[in-house]
Parts: sequence; structure tokens; C-alpha cells
Amino acid sequence: MRIRIAYSTIYAYGSPSKAIIQRLRLTPRSHDGQHVSNWRIDVDADGRLRAGEDAFGNITHMLSVAGPIDSLKVMVTGQVETVDMNGLVSGTVERLPDLVYLRETPLTEASEDIRSFARDVYHEGPQDELSVLHRLLSRIHHEIAFDTEGTDASTTASAAFALKRGVCQDLSHIFIACARHLGIPARYISGHFLRSDGVTEQNASHAWVEAKVPGLGWVGFDPANGICPTDAHVRVSCALDYLGAAPFRGSRFGGGQESLDVTLSVTDSTQQSQA
Repeated sequence: MRIRIAYSTIYAYGSPSKAIIQRLRLTPRSHDGQHVSNWRIDVDADGRLRAGEDAFGNITHMLSVAGPIDSLKVMVTGQVETVDMNGLVSGTVERLPDLVYLRETPLTEASEDIRSFARDVYHEGPQDELSVLHRLLSRIHHEIAFDTEGTDASTTASAAFALKRGVCQDLSHIFIACARHLGIPARYISGHFLRSDGVTEQNASHAWVEAKVPGLGWVGFDPANGICPTDAHVRVSCALDYLGAAPFRGSRFGGGQESLDVTLSVTDSTQQSQA
């Protein structure tokens, strides 16, 4: 499948900002099942965009803009060719040992309720890692409502689990908290998802999880959709949680109140390419 992505993020400031520094994780890498055929980042302000790589092997860009600046627009366009790998993840850049992905973070810390839930899932059937992870995928998808309202980037796995609802980020954090409690390395994935219902305009990127399974390697699980990733998923970055994989993270000096407007289009360009 050929997936085309057009991504625009506009920051507007109540008063001119003196300077802006942002770390961007917007550029996917090619690996087995995913080939990045073209990708471009544009900024509507004079500044410096320096490419690099973080500890997890993600492609990063450091954006520095000197003010005064009233608004900042970052635009991404690209095309990725994907193949359904049945959830298996291989050929990725791996900079860290698997044990790192057992480390709790404030966003993925497991409450007693989450630990109890994870133990229940573990004892419900076969106790090999793959079976446990598939049961965990099903239980979270059916018991935690996918809800685009009511949580934000600071919502923890424990808070979302107590609410029994959350965005894809929250469901992924809950999955990670459960897997790590059971001794299974798990990591947060930020990327894009081509919806099957024909809706192409979205208001945010997508999130899912990868867990390490003995004998198979890293395997993807998308609790928001209740499936393993397919050729409809474009993997961009990985980390211990959302904050480490966030598309934008940085700071600014001055600028007063900030507003944010995101537009995202994810489309299948396969038929267009064949026409």
C-alpha cells in the first residue's frame, strides 16, 4: 500500500515570542514492511532545522527560530510504501537493550488496579507471552472506551484506567503498564493510521505499542483498534511513553497564551499511482 501523509501544525501566540526551540519527531525510518519513498518538512519562518537521532534511534530535527514571531507553521508531506507483516516488527534501528523497556515512567506507572487487571489477564488462559499479549489487547480494547475528549498529554495510565476511557495514547499507556508489570518489555509507538472507514482528515497522529516476544522479536499491538498493526500503519517513532515519542516537544521564550491547530490527512495513494 502507498500511504500519503500531509500534516500541518500551527502555533499562534498571544504576543510575539522571543525565541522558539522544538525537537521534532516527524520523520519515519524505513524498515521491513515500511519504505519511506519521500518525506519533507517545511517551516514558514526563518530558522535552523538540524537533523539528528535520539537514544531510541528516532530521526529528530531540532528547530530553532529567533523572534519576534507571532505564529509558527510546520508542514510535513510524504509517502510511505507499506506491507502487512502480521504485526511483526523487524529491521528497525535498535540502540538500547530490551531491559530498558521494562522501566516505568510517570505516565506508565501501574496502579494496584492495573496490576490486578494484568494478573487476571495472565491467568485467564495460556501463559506464553504472545497469548497473554493478545488477551491483553482484547480486554483493553473492549473495556477501555476510545474517547477523543476528556484526557490530555499529562493523563497517566492509572488515571485513564480509572476513568475507563481515553485516547489512543492512554490505551497504549495502559497496555504498556500491564505488559511491564508482567515482565514483558513494551514500548510506545507514535505514527499514523489509515482508517478503513474512508475518513482521511484527522486531528492527531496515532499511537500503539510494541512488545518483545521470545522467538518472534518485537510485535505490534494497537489497543485503540483492537488489532495488530497492518499495512495501514506508518511507524514514526518509539520511546518509553508518549513524552519520549511526541511529534513536537520544546520550549519558547515569551509569547503569552499559545493556541494550537493541527490538520492531518492520511490517504491511500496506491490507486492514484497505478492510474
